[in-house]
Amino acid sequence: MSDGAGNGVHRVAIFTDEPGWHGARLRAAFAARGIEACYVSLHDCRLDLSCGTHGIVMPGFASTLPAGVFVRGVPGGTLEQVTFRLGILHALKALGIPVYNDAHAIERTVDKSMTSFLLQHAGVPTPPTWVTESAAEARAVVRREGAAGREVVIKPLFGSQGTGLRRLAAGMDIPGMEHYRHVCYLQRYIESGDGRWHDHRVFVIAGKAVAAMLRRGASWVNNVAKGGRCEALELTAELAHLAESATQAVGADYTGVDIVRGEDGRLWVIEVNGIPAWKGLQGVAQLDVAEALVGDFLRRYLDHGHVRGLEAVC
Repeated sequence: MSDGAGNGVHRVAIFTDEPGWHGARLRAAFAARGIEACYVSLHDCRLDLSCGTHGIVMPGFASTLPAGVFVRGVPGGTLEQVTFRLGILHALKALGIPVYNDAHAIERTVDKSMTSFLLQHAGVPTPPTWVTESAAEARAVVRREGAAGREVVIKPLFGSQGTGLRRLAAGMDIPGMEHYRHVCYLQRYIESGDGRWHDHRVFVIAGKAVAAMLRRGASWVNNVAKGGRCEALELTAELAHLAESATQAVGADYTGVDIVRGEDGRLWVIEVNGIPAWKGLQGVAQLDVAEALVGDFLRRYLDHGHVRGLEAVC
């Protein structure tokens, strides 16, 4: 594939290991605006500081870096691998290449403990949360909450799509710490209606809530990956304000914000997703989400000279 240098073609990279439906939608939205989008895995990127002015080597971009990058996925791996892959995103931004969402936003949202911390300190209503490496402290939290008639949810610190979630009630022990990589993230369980489990997913772009859906779960875990059903939902001012405040707290360009309304009517932000999927949302929303994302990315980051990429000298 040509790297596009010198031919006037605007080219961007979509970081993903599995383009699938989302990658195809994004690439089509870029193409509709005359921009070529190339799929790139962060796994295949490297640094070569012996040559050129920038030192970042990306497949498909031989003599120039992309005009911008859209992050659809950061591959998992060892701590060193993930740190290096996020370091590539940091380095690209340091070179003036727009990164959407950038590494800072991804770090704040992939780490549930930091998300909860930022929400709490921004005054965004989020359930009481405890994070510890001590199994004894985690058990004490479960006992205290249980004695008050409440349950907690234990979650992997890094994880998505409802994987690894368990509810713990009075008298229950925590799972083995090794199942959660020796970090216990515990969050007070908010009951949305026994047998009528549901939550809200609000999509935020450029600080504005643009679409929402209701997810009804086959169990208390409402994620689509776990069998949740998506329904159209009116985006009320209350939901919009809460999702926008949560997005501002983590400093992201775009997010999918998960909100639960408790049986008492109060709304709580449960999670903020910095690399959100939107296939389920697209099925019930009128907005073309990929087009809106690409439009915002180009309007805010590529309309003022960021059109060709950084030339290498080698």
